[in-house]
Amino acid sequence: MNFDDAMEEYKNLSQTLQKLGLSTYEIRAFLALILLGVGSAEVVAETAKIPRTSAYKVLENLEKKGFVISSSGRPKMYKPEDLKILRKRIVDEINELFDKLEFIGEFLMERGEPQLVFTIYGKERVMKKIAEMIDFAENELIISTPKMAEIRKNLSKNIERALKRGVRIIVVTLPNQRVPDGVEVHRKRGLIATDIVCDNKKALLAAPELNACGYTDNPALAQHLTHFINILLERD
Repeated sequence: MNFDDAMEEYKNLSQTLQKLGLSTYEIRAFLALILLGVGSAEVVAETAKIPRTSAYKVLENLEKKGFVISSSGRPKMYKPEDLKILRKRIVDEINELFDKLEFIGEFLMERGEPQLVFTIYGKERVMKKIAEMIDFAENELIISTPKMAEIRKNLSKNIERALKRGVRIIVVTLPNQRVPDGVEVHRKRGLIATDIVCDNKKALLAAPELNACGYTDNPALAQHLTHFINILLERD
């Protein structure tokens, strides 16, 4: 492989990894670790051509996303997750996402009501809609998300108020995510999208980075999404 071929392959790899939710620095660090096998943050930063001041945060994010494993010694060493394990997890995540999309699409086609789901763009607007769902919950709120840390950071007071109102809040999230006190939590690996159901009447399905979502206030679709989340939990 000549230099031009190598650069083209790097470009293709970067574009694919970007679709999996990695930032430019995260892509560089991950590919550097693939080449190195193992390395400290300083070595990874030098190899990946990223600022040393950013290296620890980048590697920490990669570890949270399941792409990197770290040691507990000093200096902390990093290595890429076993690629077979990583491949299976990503395939499972994508299959789960498309299962949900197909499920919603088939349901809407059967109902013949394509306008049941409204699209919302922009992270601020998506978070505002999630806050609204939490604030209007009366009995039960289901939150299935790999982004619980971000939701908790921005909407902890909304969640606290809902709990005080007596709302049962069920959270399905990744093993390494902290959750607010008082919620019912289920741990599940491989989550990729954010699903929220309010009182079995309203539902939201958000993109992995919470920058777009589909929202519906159709009870039938909300109930079907609740049923789908329960099926996924039963697979564990």
